[in-house]
Amino acid sequence: MKVRAFSLLATAALLVPASLPAQTTAEKLADPDATSQGDVSVTIYNNDQALVQDVRQLAIGSGRTRIEFPDVSARIRPETLSFSAAGAGIVEQNFDFDLLTPTKLMEKAIGQTVTLIRTNPATGVETRERATVLSTAGGVVVKIGDRIEVLRDDGLPVRTIFDRVPPNLRARPTLSVTVESDRAGTRPASIRYLTPGLGWSADYVALFDEAKGTVDMQGWVTLTNQTGTTFHAADTLLVAGNPSGANQNYYNRRGYPTPPPPPPGMVQPGTETANRERLGDFYLYPLAERTTIANAQTKQVSFLDIQGVPAKRQYSRTIGWLATDDRAYNVASMVGFSSSRDQGLGDALPAGTVRFYQRDAQGTPQFIGESAIGHTPMGSQLSLQTGEAFDVFVQSEVIKREKITSDEYERSARYRVIENGEVVRQIEKDRAIDYWRTTMRYTITNAKPSAIEVDLTQQGLDQGWWTRDYRVVSEDVTGRQVNADMRKWTIPVAANSKREVTVVFETRY
Repeated sequence: MKVRAFSLLATAALLVPASLPAQTTAEKLADPDATSQGDVSVTIYNNDQALVQDVRQLAIGSGRTRIEFPDVSARIRPETLSFSAAGAGIVEQNFDFDLLTPTKLMEKAIGQTVTLIRTNPATGVETRERATVLSTAGGVVVKIGDRIEVLRDDGLPVRTIFDRVPPNLRARPTLSVTVESDRAGTRPASIRYLTPGLGWSADYVALFDEAKGTVDMQGWVTLTNQTGTTFHAADTLLVAGNPSGANQNYYNRRGYPTPPPPPPGMVQPGTETANRERLGDFYLYPLAERTTIANAQTKQVSFLDIQGVPAKRQYSRTIGWLATDDRAYNVASMVGFSSSRDQGLGDALPAGTVRFYQRDAQGTPQFIGESAIGHTPMGSQLSLQTGEAFDVFVQSEVIKREKITSDEYERSARYRVIENGEVVRQIEKDRAIDYWRTTMRYTITNAKPSAIEVDLTQQGLDQGWWTRDYRVVSEDVTGRQVNADMRKWTIPVAANSKREVTVVFETRY
């Protein structure tokens, strides 16, 4: 009887005789649901990094012996391995990550002899020939007797029989260690290592009720596994935080759902401590039950479910400079809420994406937008953008700009000329200071059937240390200075109406 494998090319099948020398359990083609793992614990971080701890019951001989650990991560960082077993110490370790595939079988057979079986499509008669594999670069080149052939992908049935499986090809990723033991016997043996390819992020589903001014929030942990290995019945712990690494960027590979950085100024960090277990400066989110994290799988587990959190619709636009817009621009439509213990979500929020829904006239929830957040402490104020408002626009205009000449002078430079260690002369240079008076008009239009408030922010006031001598001479609505660069106004606008707000600035530029 022969063991059949799928073809290397579209037309070739690979065969391995069953009368081969006995292989280890790790090398056999086993049930895909079978595993050699033991008691597995997985700690997953946000930066595409995970700690795997695996305790197995192994029979260890006395003296120097070789132990194999199949079903480790195919992306294991071997330099992080730690082995522990009573009365045994590690001498050497090897990681075999060449997996048994048709392509690898053919590559390992270069220079060796295989058997080709060709089937006549008309008669069904099989012809066997011994062939030496010469190359697999861009196709399989073989030598049969005195002729050279290329195995073609032309639909003709051709199969390849291999005499043996190369010793360094494994059915599953396998770690082998050589240990020195002071006694023989079965005992717990544990390995611990770091691996990329396991990651998690938070995904939030928020149902916003604008009429009631509330939001219902569900939080989901989204796990992804791109390690090449399934972790069975794993005790899983999630760490909200990014432990630094010596080569952080190297291990931040594809397959991990890294959330994008949140827009600046959308979150005011809170100062409350969440009621969760901590590890140093990180929060821990243990899964309530053991779970199997399958390779190439995305898994979601609920961790937050809060109803009726106070929330409100917000509108916002930031003007980047004291300049005239080329047209009116839609304002940002946002949902504001708190993560505080009182009148809020009452929890810290791991980094992820918040997706908002709102019921239509028939009561059916409809998607209205999403926004990314970073790690957010409890007690934070969040204003997350869901999109642009269809009916609300803002246009900024410079309606007047004039130069103001100061009556005073300011010394701008002083020079000392030193010769032979002595000051021989000193030069002072004066120049006049020019100020500018700029009158800005902000036009807000509201086509909604309800009154709104628009948060309008003028940016670009701070162009460097020499510009910070500026004043707001007058403003139709009292504003608030956010910082040296930004001033903010909250402007009420009636339903189906337009409002103009005028602000006069005096600046050095």
